[in-house]
Amino acid sequence: MAIACAGASFLRKLPYALGRLCRSPDVPLQLEFILSTHHLIDGRSKAPPLLGSGIRIDGKGQVKRLIEKDCHLLPIALSIRKPVMGTGNSCCFLLAYGAKLKHHDQTDDFNFTDPFFRVTRFHSLFNKEALVTDPVAFLTRLHYKGVLKSRFPAKWTMKCLSESFRKYIGIETGCWMKKKCDFRKEWLQLRSWQRRAALPILDVVRHMIDAFPRSATPLNMPGLMLLNRPDCFCTKKGFSDWIKLMDLLLPAMQFVVTLSDDAILEFPDNAQKKRLTIPVADRKPVEKRRTRIPRDTILLLDVDSRLPNLALMKLSRYFKEQGRRVILSRKEIYRKRIEKVYASCVFYSPASQKRISKLRDYYGKALILGGSGVDIRARLPREIEELPADYTLYPELKDRAIGFITRGCPFDCPFCIVPIKEGKTHQVSDLDTLLADGLRKLILLDDNILSHPDAGNFLEEMAQRNLQVNFTQTLDFRMLDKEKAQILRRIYCSNLKFTRRVYHFSLNDARNLDHVRRKYQILGFTPRDNVEFICMYGYNTSLAEDVERFRFLRSLPGAYVFVQEYQPIPDGPPADLTHFFDDDADEHINELIGIVFRQNMKSMEKYYRWLSKRYVQAFGKLHDGLIDTIFRYNDRDSKGRYIATMAGTKKKRNRTRYS
Repeated sequence: MAIACAGASFLRKLPYALGRLCRSPDVPLQLEFILSTHHLIDGRSKAPPLLGSGIRIDGKGQVKRLIEKDCHLLPIALSIRKPVMGTGNSCCFLLAYGAKLKHHDQTDDFNFTDPFFRVTRFHSLFNKEALVTDPVAFLTRLHYKGVLKSRFPAKWTMKCLSESFRKYIGIETGCWMKKKCDFRKEWLQLRSWQRRAALPILDVVRHMIDAFPRSATPLNMPGLMLLNRPDCFCTKKGFSDWIKLMDLLLPAMQFVVTLSDDAILEFPDNAQKKRLTIPVADRKPVEKRRTRIPRDTILLLDVDSRLPNLALMKLSRYFKEQGRRVILSRKEIYRKRIEKVYASCVFYSPASQKRISKLRDYYGKALILGGSGVDIRARLPREIEELPADYTLYPELKDRAIGFITRGCPFDCPFCIVPIKEGKTHQVSDLDTLLADGLRKLILLDDNILSHPDAGNFLEEMAQRNLQVNFTQTLDFRMLDKEKAQILRRIYCSNLKFTRRVYHFSLNDARNLDHVRRKYQILGFTPRDNVEFICMYGYNTSLAEDVERFRFLRSLPGAYVFVQEYQPIPDGPPADLTHFFDDDADEHINELIGIVFRQNMKSMEKYYRWLSKRYVQAFGKLHDGLIDTIFRYNDRDSKGRYIATMAGTKKKRNRTRYS
């Protein structure tokens, strides 16, 4: 059972010679099994409740997954597939313990630096010398997070442990929930049988927390636990209480145990009677037939927009007024009998260009392409451009209007498509037109509205109408004066979902920071404001300049950063990072990871990962402090894989997938 749920990739790292399982060196062990999956935890939501799989182990200990034609013992109607147990820290969650356990003593690694960390969950079943969790170190860490930092999952878990240990093992845990507690002293004061009884439980809890970091109550999550002679963990008299403790502490866990004859007599009746209901395997699902699209339908493809695509909304209005049927699809779709396909591609990214290439191959002359990711000079015909947008195309807009008052920008930044596509700033619409349906929330797409001579009037009208406005493309500090700043503060500047007030600005280099600070002070922001700065990286700035920008923004009250990697425009300048690192690269990174914004640090993590890869390519090593920062809060179980592959720059030859 342990082998079936371990995953082939991890079996190779078990502290055990798997060839010993074969009856002879020439006769491999073929193991076929049925897994009953936990919905939304053991793989994809569309996975069947029961699935079959298998592995073969030869005399040399080599492991091979079985495909459907190699399985001879499983039911015919059962879906046979490769289980995804090796691709996630919680998928097919398995714990297994041998009869005698040894633990780490100040040698445990809680940082997931081992890419095969998952093996430690069941290695004691195969190797008596394998070590389980350091009890003192784990309790100290759990106490710090739960009691000192008051983080709910850790606090809840600590409370469950202390209450169950006191009730069922007789451990005095009165000081566990207090601010000060010396767990080494507490552990050494326990009787030897109490330590034996507590050790596997602490290891279980440690792995449950690691596997389900987003759960508020991780001990309530499901899984499978194999226990070989758990009666050896405690005294004969205390065995029944130990089983009751495990049953209470882990209500969704399935237990499979081996016991001595005497221990069977002591096993609690209530625990024996409990069973899991195994779902009945359905027949292989029949694929749902796709609805046939009428031949005269106009298909609109939104290839990569992050916002509702205004050009497609105008095209939809144009064709609907002609009596044509219009449907919208995202990214890519391939259907026969389509007369015309209008695809809009906004970004010139590798993923978008790959989709465009596939669409061209499939639709041929029926495909009409547009958008900045295809041709930055292409525009809609005037008669379509002047039409109002069809808001039914994107029902998720609800009560939000979207559009331009002005287009263009007076500056000629080489990395930007606006000077080529839109030219200098000019007015193309007004608020009456954009808000014709009485809407009061506006997603404004203007490239640089503050650069228009009538910008003050536009802002004043927004303020007088009491509108909520999302300045999606940010506002330009260079064009801001005291009068515009005062009006801007009267406008409810919002995030895209209109759930809170947010001001959006850009800071793409480290020049003129004193000028930016003076303009920022005019706006009178306080730490209670939300001021987001879009910072481009990977174009022409150095690491020192990036750190200078982030340090500067951290000094502004209410400011935080949202980073975006530079994406070249068609025929645009390539990134120039030849002088990105200098002799003080390590010092710059040490300062960088100490700059912490009060929000949106998930965005900064993207920059950390990009920087980490550049650092490996430049110096041939990892920066330990940067690695620790990347995995401090998110995806901690992936840290070992990240280190083993040198931040993704080094691929494993056998393409092993780590958990």
